[in-house]
Amino acid sequence: MYQTFYGLKEKPFSIQPDPDFLYFGRRHVYAYAMMMYGVKNGAGFSVISGEIGCGKTTLVRHLLNNLDSNLVVGLVSNTHRDISDLLEWIMLAFGLPYDGMSKVALYDGFQRFLIEQYGLGKRALLIIDEAQNLNPDALESLRMLSNINADKHQLLQVILVGQPQLKTLLMLPELQQFAQRVAVDFHINPLNASDVQDYIQHRLAVAGREAPLFTAEACAKVADASRGVPRSINILCDTALVYGFSAESEHIDLSLVEEVLSDKAEFGALSNRE
Repeated sequence: MYQTFYGLKEKPFSIQPDPDFLYFGRRHVYAYAMMMYGVKNGAGFSVISGEIGCGKTTLVRHLLNNLDSNLVVGLVSNTHRDISDLLEWIMLAFGLPYDGMSKVALYDGFQRFLIEQYGLGKRALLIIDEAQNLNPDALESLRMLSNINADKHQLLQVILVGQPQLKTLLMLPELQQFAQRVAVDFHINPLNASDVQDYIQHRLAVAGREAPLFTAEACAKVADASRGVPRSINILCDTALVYGFSAESEHIDLSLVEEVLSDKAEFGALSNRE
């Protein structure tokens, strides 16, 4: 709608996790470095947590695009509290048969798979997104799978990615043994105010526009209103571009962002106004 008017090749502020648009703020740089460190150094369990909308899934997709070819990766993303044993979901993630098999047969099949990959010079990496939805029994079953080793080599590496509740979950007394297996952990905070302007400009540049579009005052207002959460920044900036296009405004300034916020508060479907 507004792309041509603002010299953009595509929408710069989609809320879909697109690694091409990933902005490496300081916390994201550290989180990615910790994930890569865990992968390359054979960490049994790595944990990455962060607030809703802070870019965890986008970071995972970037990781997937940059892994070595000697890694066989399984991704579990549809987690929920009713899962008491993750093994069927893990088999599905690695493309292994699971339907109608007993727990013993599942375990034997997965163990054979890990040993086979090890024999081929490959390692198995399991990534579980939205891991805060899991219950303690599911995590305990995951810990048991991590006991499948070959001498001193870890045959299965696991990265858990989730919201802050994941940290709380892992601190439960019944998960003490699991927590002791976590070799790498990092929490992603929202962007600070100084990062938000760079974040906005970065996404505009990826979408095809190098010239500044949002004024410094507008960026500061976006930072304040979004509290530095990337998903909230995207939603606010995308709406501001729609308003700017409708008003034929060459730049997105403070007054336009304030108008968007005012209208959202008064007319938005999710506002608190009765």
